[in-house]
Order: sequence, then C-alpha cells, then structure tokens
Amino acid sequence: MTVVWSLGWVVTSIERTAYPRFKRLITAHELYLFFSPTRDELEWAADRTDSDDHLLSLLLTLKSYQRMGCFPKVGDIPEALCPPGA
Repeated sequence: MTVVWSLGWVVTSIERTAYPRFKRLITAHELYLFFSPTRDELEWAADRTDSDDHLLSLLLTLKSYQRMGCFPKVGDIPEALCPPGA
C-alpha cells in the first residue's frame, strides 16, 4: 500500500480509494470477514432468486458492492469468489 504523509496524517494513495480493486490473493479469513452474508442478507437474497446459482451470484454481487462501493466487472472478480462453472 502506498501512503502519503501530509501534516502528520497518513493518507492512502488515490489509487486505493478512488479506484478500488479486489486483491489478487484473498485469505480464508478475509473471505469470511468480508464476504460472509448475514442472516438478513441471506433471507433477502433467497426471496429474490429461484436457484442456488442465482442466490450465490446475488450474494456475491451484494457483498462485492458493500466491500468496493461499486459493482465490479465480472472479469475483475477473483476466481476464489466465483461459483464453479462461472
């Protein structure tokens, strides 16, 4: 991570904030911490989907948006987060 010192404050570089990206390697802990849906999120998504594949895709999109602040392009999502066959 690149940091810039400004008046005694540590400021994250613009690339880390204005253009958020997924890390190339995601640990199991990060997967659990950032991509595990809550019970409310599971219920909400289950009410709006008709298959397990759609449920997983909707939850992945929701959690990605929460983490990144924008919807990712499909090609930008690391393989570790994608459902098999996607």
